[in-house]
Order: sequence, then structure tokens, then C-alpha cells
Amino acid sequence: MAAALITGASGFVASHLCPKLADKGYTFRPISRTTFGNITPNTDWSSVISGVDCVIHLAARVHLMQDSATDPLAAYRATNTSSTLNLARQAATASVRRFIFLSSIKVNGEGRDTPYTEQDPPAPTDPYAISKWEAEQGLLEIAAKTGMEVVILRPPLIYGAGVKANFLRLMQWVEKGIPLPFGAVANQRSLLYIGNLVDAIRVCIEHPAATNQTFLVCDNEALSTAELIRKMATHFQRKPRLLNIPPAILLPLLTAIGRKQEAERLLGSLLLDNHKICQTLGWQLPFSVDAGLAQTVMAYRQASYA
Repeated sequence: MAAALITGASGFVASHLCPKLADKGYTFRPISRTTFGNITPNTDWSSVISGVDCVIHLAARVHLMQDSATDPLAAYRATNTSSTLNLARQAATASVRRFIFLSSIKVNGEGRDTPYTEQDPPAPTDPYAISKWEAEQGLLEIAAKTGMEVVILRPPLIYGAGVKANFLRLMQWVEKGIPLPFGAVANQRSLLYIGNLVDAIRVCIEHPAATNQTFLVCDNEALSTAELIRKMATHFQRKPRLLNIPPAILLPLLTAIGRKQEAERLLGSLLLDNHKICQTLGWQLPFSVDAGLAQTVMAYRQASYA
């Protein structure tokens, strides 16, 4: 079995993917800033690309709620678009068979009440999503010209052991029993447990039907913000403390204190339809939402009490 090159090896997704691939007998070369340096549009990949069968490109300039860059779109394009396509071109020249790209559901849009599918026209709205969409288009052009196979995965919010940012903050609030004003929120949001994502990537490394496909990847069950909090509380063995404040009141309040983007995520819906990847690849998700949340909470508690 030829080696896989994994970029972003020090990141959240790779910290789960690498042990999974090792367990399955894969050989891989993990690349991170520490071991390889910053990835730029001019990076020379020749020292690590030789003999590689598959590239799994996880490295990215991640989405930031408050971006301090002078020109955010240029910054995102440099890392997420130009650097990605530079790697892909060199991979194709080195006869790499397949290139797996971790994109984002934000390419489809910021959310709606009906599920996104792969057939929906992309509607990226912020610099991060635009950079990912442009990378996707460039990768498919490279595939058409060179014959290198490309697989694009668009996940929603990913959670699991070691999760950071808003999901971690929500767990902290639930564990501490802080009253949260989301009891009346009846939105629906798709999430993705990290164990399901790494299994999807594993399947995409080999499956012939994944060639030049774009897949939306998510857990089988969507949750409202209130349902997510209740499930978290159950796994923390806490009583959920939810206040029934109407979203019509919450949104302007949170917007007034500079939390509009967080409010939109907590109050709005964002749904994915994962039937294409399941049917095309015969893939069955190994973890339910409850199992994923149980593992996430357990890891959080172990880290907190270590």
C-alpha cells in the first residue's frame, strides 16, 4: 500500500485521522508547520511527494469570526486557494493517484430550512467560503487536465475530542450549569462527529466511485440548539438549564453586543443531505450523534480532570 501525504497534521482532524489510518495499516507522511514549515503558493513539495499515492489536504486558513487581516479575502485565497492548487499541480506531476480536499459546507451557503445537496448551486458569502469554492473549481480543472482523481468533502461544524471554539464554549457552559436562553429555539443544524469524518476520508482513499466527486458529509441526525444542549447535559449528568426566550428577541440582543454571527449559528438552521456519499460509496456512518457526543464529553471531562 503506497503512502498517503497528510497536510495539516497538527490540526484537529488529523489528530484523529492519523491514528485511524495507522490502525487500518496505511502508511502516511504527516506534514505540519513544525515539520515542514508554512505552506505557501510557492512551496516546493518535491521532498515529500515522491512515492505518494494519495494526498489528504487538511491544512487551511480556518474560518475566523473576527478576522484581523487587512485584506481577508487575499489572505484566505493565498492559503486555501493558491497553496492548495500549487500542491495539486505538483501532486499530478508526481503521478499521485488521488487528491482528497477538505472543503466546507459554507461553499453552499450560510444556512436555510431545507437541506443542502450537491446539486445546489454554490453560494459562498464570506472570504473563507469563497477561497474554498475557488480551490474546488481549480482542483476539478486540474483533474480534467491531468487525470489525477479529486475528491471534495464539504462538512458542517465538526465536533469530537479536542474540539475548540464555540462548541467547547457551549460544553463549558452546560457543565457549569449556566442558564442558557435557547429553550425556545426550534432550528435544525447538521453536525459531523470527527469519527464519522475520518471514516469517510478512509473510504474515499480507495473507493473507485469517489473519483472526481463532491460529497456533503454530516451525521444522520440534525439537532436544534436546545436539543444539543439537552443531549450534552445528559452526558454531563447535569440538568439542562434552558430559558425560553423567543429567537425574535434573542437575535437583536446578541447582535447589539457584537455577537451576530454566533447568534445566526445558534438560532438559524443549516441542514445537509448526506445521501449521495452513503449511496455512491455504500458508506454507513459508524457513530450516531449520541455516541459522538458521549465520546466528546468524556474526552472533555478527562482533559479537565487530568
